[in-house]
Amino acid sequence: MNLVIGATGMVGGEVCRLLASEGKPVRGLVRATSDQAKVDRLNELGVELVKGDLRDRASLDKACQGVKAVISTASSMPFSYQPGENDIQTVDTDGQINLIDAAKAAGVKHLIYTSFTMDNEFPLRNAKRTVEKYLKESGLAYTILRPGYFMEVWLSPAVGFDAANAKTQIYGTGENPISWISFQDVAEFAVACLDKGVAVNAVLPLGGPEALSQLEMVKIFEGIGGQDFEVNFVPEDALAEQQKASTDPMQQSFSGLMRWYAQGDPIDMKETLEAFPVELTSVQDYAKGVLKV
Repeated sequence: MNLVIGATGMVGGEVCRLLASEGKPVRGLVRATSDQAKVDRLNELGVELVKGDLRDRASLDKACQGVKAVISTASSMPFSYQPGENDIQTVDTDGQINLIDAAKAAGVKHLIYTSFTMDNEFPLRNAKRTVEKYLKESGLAYTILRPGYFMEVWLSPAVGFDAANAKTQIYGTGENPISWISFQDVAEFAVACLDKGVAVNAVLPLGGPEALSQLEMVKIFEGIGGQDFEVNFVPEDALAEQQKASTDPMQQSFSGLMRWYAQGDPIDMKETLEAFPVELTSVQDYAKGVLKV
């Protein structure tokens, strides 16, 4: 049995779909407050559902029974964040450590943890690195996935990229390369790691097929959509001041993510693709889908 933590999330839901399509047994952890429509979709896929929460160790002990591998994609950010209740400390740090302990106690053979590449100082990054260290020292066989920036999030209106209206915010100078990746490709890597010995006790940075600057990315959208973008630059200094002024861990983390974005996040995928021949989604492919071309 394969257990997916974050089964109603973007990456976790796709992991469930892929496992089900391959005829592999899959159990999804869902919370009492999970979106019912997403829970229904998991049911339709044939996913075995178990109620639980990263903040509830007993529920994790139950969920891990009879499980060979765990894939954890859950995070409190950005959509379910509630300070003091469902936040970086309770979910992304303590909750993931609860999961590691429960998996080890249940005899799980392999735990795949979704982290990220971003590595400047901010609360979510610190939580990710704390969990990575704890997992490495747990005695469990592990794989740590470190994807970069998801196209579906960072090339969307949620962070100021409005392709439909040809408007965008550019963080920093816009000249530093970023290896945007699709969440679907991240899910495919996660599933592939279940059957690859090379994935055991490995840390895998994950990016798209090419590193492009924000300005180059905008040119791609302009070329495909046939419309010039209105561009607004957000200086990196302003992001640094925003991060420094904030006392909320989520806001600090958003500012930290944007600062790393401004600095660039190129990821060389040559070696990883030799071991995992995943066909990566390009920015051009993504743009065509968004613009319906």
